[in-house]
Amino acid sequence: MSTEQPKRAVVTGIGVIAPNGLSADTYWKSVQEGVGVLDRITREGCEHLPLKVAGEVRSFDASTLIEDRFLVQTDRFSHYAMAAASLALDDAGLGRDAPEDPFSIGVVTAAGSGGGEFGQRELQKLWGQGSKFVGPYQSIAWFYAASTGQISIRSGFKGPCGVVASDEAGGLDALAHAARAVRRGTGAVVVGAAEAPLAPYSMVCQLGYPELSTVEEPDRAYRPFTAGASGFVPAEGGAVLVVEDEDRARDRGTAVRAVVAGHGATFTGASRWAESREGLARAIRVALDEAGCAPEEIDVVFADALGVPEADRAEALALADALGAHAARVPVTAPKTGIGRAYCGAPVLDVAAAVLAMEHGLVPPTPNVFDVCHDIDLVVTRARPADLRTALVLSRGLMGSNAALVVRRGDETAR
Repeated sequence: MSTEQPKRAVVTGIGVIAPNGLSADTYWKSVQEGVGVLDRITREGCEHLPLKVAGEVRSFDASTLIEDRFLVQTDRFSHYAMAAASLALDDAGLGRDAPEDPFSIGVVTAAGSGGGEFGQRELQKLWGQGSKFVGPYQSIAWFYAASTGQISIRSGFKGPCGVVASDEAGGLDALAHAARAVRRGTGAVVVGAAEAPLAPYSMVCQLGYPELSTVEEPDRAYRPFTAGASGFVPAEGGAVLVVEDEDRARDRGTAVRAVVAGHGATFTGASRWAESREGLARAIRVALDEAGCAPEEIDVVFADALGVPEADRAEALALADALGAHAARVPVTAPKTGIGRAYCGAPVLDVAAAVLAMEHGLVPPTPNVFDVCHDIDLVVTRARPADLRTALVLSRGLMGSNAALVVRRGDETAR
């Protein structure tokens, strides 16, 4: 019988492109201060639509970060993902040069909306000018797997690659997929999600979601866990992490920022929010079991926080079901209320925030939320100092997926 210890999957790099910051450091500064950046949508062609408020990534110039040969064949959602991947690789000390062993590094991304802006532009050429004016990259730029492919090609990574084409919870599922690849022997996986759902075509597709908020005041549009909850607002951007074999990371002299300890996933059906209680509680229990973690060990919860009263109640009850009496004591936060829900990118941003929160010993607040009407200890107004060793990140998707991820604090000197 082998006595070899199983490999541990650890986070060594974080890259963020979000409405409130174009790096992990600027993102964390805004998150810990509870800065809300939701505002009126300014994207051309969206002025007449009923959705008025969102989290836009502003001051992002893809041409300064990504080579022209990649820009011409990619959509905005891949631009965000590629930029975040470069930041994560730099943070992990892997740089941007071709790796010595390209087969030791893989790429996994999650995507819910794909490249709607690129697709709309090419379809308008087709309808307005004819098929000869449609570029060859229309066939790949919109595709859900485009970010995975472009990150791997750009960096020369030839390890196991994949894409999770899913709803919001797919962001956590992608991290679990990467962690399992590492445990099976892959050296490192560049993993995450970034979305760009604010093009007119993409926005029209979202208007059928009954959970979407059409409130026009930015500070009132997305207020989960309150009596005034009226749905969520979308956001663009996301985050990419480097998940690596712990021994490999230590051999490189790289700090371990966090451990990906456990994951659980279930499915309860689209818009069946009362039933998501059971599914989310089950996902939490599975994640705790895989992590070997007792409920009372959870030091902070990063909530899904959909902003729909029935869904918010189901999440609060799921926490009580899975964590027992500890659910009333553990601090809960939802930084996404300050930037919006970036679909698959939203839970990956929460994981980045959880790692940073553990490093800094702070539970960030939930922007724009004050009058909590559910039995949870939601952190509002200002950050709360705390000794954070283990975080639970939750996500549910509009199509019915539920996921939970347990992450543990890494080295004390990670920063």
